[in-house]
Amino acid sequence: MSTSLLEHPLKRWMTPRVAFVATLSLVFLCGGVTGALIMDLGIHGKTRSPAFGTVAGKAVSFERIQKELELTPAQSEQMESVLNDFWQYYRTVLSEGKTRVELLLTDAQRKKFERMLQDHQPQQ
Repeated sequence: MSTSLLEHPLKRWMTPRVAFVATLSLVFLCGGVTGALIMDLGIHGKTRSPAFGTVAGKAVSFERIQKELELTPAQSEQMESVLNDFWQYYRTVLSEGKTRVELLLTDAQRKKFERMLQDHQPQQ
């Protein structure tokens, strides 16, 4: 019986170059997954900003704009009015878009869609 019949099938194509590329890819993939987990869990030291569409998100965004642009009190008042109009428009567009999507769906699809939206609700 020849020794080639006893060889493992992977030995035929597992050259040093292929092994190197596979190892490098695996290390890169593990690093990416670890980084994503660290960012998602907030271990990196920064806290997540509240979601844009929430009251807290609105306040944080406005405070940042005020601070970074060094707005005067008059500018702050006008900016707050403009942003309030924008946020109202944003909420209206989201609501109308959701209604239009729901009109396209069956009852079963609508229930799944609602669950999908709940899974992605901003944390307040």
